[in-house]
Amino acid sequence: MNNATDITANFGTLYFPKSALVFYETNSTEKETYVEHFDMDKDGNPINAHPLTVKEANVLAKCLQTDEEKNTAFLKSKGILPTNVLHINPNLDKGTVLWYTKAQQRQLYFVDGLDIPNGMAQVPAMLWLASKSSLTVFALANDRRPTEKTPLHYAPFFNIYEKGNVCMGTVSIDIKNSASVEEFIQAWEHYFFNSYFSHSLCENLTKKNIVTLWKDLVHTNKPFPKEALKKNSKTLKNLL
Repeated sequence: MNNATDITANFGTLYFPKSALVFYETNSTEKETYVEHFDMDKDGNPINAHPLTVKEANVLAKCLQTDEEKNTAFLKSKGILPTNVLHINPNLDKGTVLWYTKAQQRQLYFVDGLDIPNGMAQVPAMLWLASKSSLTVFALANDRRPTEKTPLHYAPFFNIYEKGNVCMGTVSIDIKNSASVEEFIQAWEHYFFNSYFSHSLCENLTKKNIVTLWKDLVHTNKPFPKEALKKNSKTLKNLL
């Protein structure tokens, strides 16, 4: 997919060297350690060597503690767990979330070559499975909260492989280590729907021609035609 939003202003924050620590250790049987602190000049060269002070050590400890707090905050809820969250695995791929969304109207973007106008359209209920770096989506036949036995359908969108994994193309994915489960879900839905759909990665993901399908839906308030969804061999249990 190609990102519909100009993100060049958010490529990253520049960091400049401010100080450096050098750890010295004796070569004796009973090891003793000495830490020396260096300031950095404007060219990044170490200057003003001096023993690490208690104040400087406290600043370092606070930085390390803040980073640890950010890591432990990943995928924690801001309050009561959202009802659309089905499963959280904090270990797999450094954390994955499985959630669903009901049928809804969304703004969609298509490349010019598809000859489909950009605009609002009704999309079906969906099942989402994401890690920090990858996204897999399926369609659901109705808005009911799915169970392990709920059959899955191919997601009726472009840029999706047969197994449901999404090709994000040139979209820059940046899920922060401190992201709550709510922020994680919101970010992935934003990446998916605010990127340009560009091409089909496999055939027969829908019972109706996929180009014709979206041409008929964009700029209308027609409900997504469930009869266009095509079942695959998976149930929700296969994703756990």
